Amino acid sequence: AIADYNQALKINPNYDKAYYNRGLTRYELGDKQGEIDDYTQAIKVNPNYALAYYNRGIALSEKRETQKALNDFNQTIKLRPDYTEAYIYRGLTLYDLGDKQAAFNDFNQAIKLSPNYANAYLNRGLTRADLGDKQGAIADYNQALKYKPGYDKAYYNRGIAYFDLKNLQQALADFNQAIKINSKYANAYYNRALTRRDLGDKKGALADFKQAAELYRQQNNNNYYEDTLIQIRKLEQ
Repeated sequence: AIADYNQALKINPNYDKAYYNRGLTRYELGDKQGEIDDYTQAIKVNPNYALAYYNRGIALSEKRETQKALNDFNQTIKLRPDYTEAYIYRGLTLYDLGDKQAAFNDFNQAIKLSPNYANAYLNRGLTRADLGDKQGAIADYNQALKYKPGYDKAYYNRGIAYFDLKNLQQALADFNQAIKINSKYANAYYNRALTRRDLGDKKGALADFKQAAELYRQQNNNNYYEDTLIQIRKLEQ
């Protein structure tokens, strides 16, 4: 495919769509910098190419170039104010930059544009929880599950909110569901272990911590792995 786009660009060096599509192909080949360069070329040829800004923004955020990514999402929204995904990505970027209220506003806008979009509710719920509104977060996770039944992340994060509210039985039920849907969900085992520990089920907590540790080890998540080993040692004392 790249050879075809190269050929098309030889014939017409101002073919914005060829740069854009070659960028998408480079993304699939894992060539992050080549992808960004192609979107940049597409934008040079056509400064109003909203999708080129959007995809370059995603590529930049994956490279942790967060401020540049934010600029691209701003530009996308300026050109296409009705583009739900751009609000989601800008919200995630603002969240990363620590501006949680602005992130909340973007997730709100995404929900206004796409009222059945589970991912928008999930992200607004996470932001609400961080802003201290646990009940609002639970309401958003409920909506996420209404539109996407079997959404493991929504069960998991609702479990966290219930745990923070000391509603341990509900937290336990949600972590059970998350694990039932995704048996490799290390964080869900870890938090179910904390819940079981607080409910006085030491044996169940130990089993879950051990499962979490094994999954963290497999996933090369060393910090969490070390932390889980500390939790196991504490419980075994």
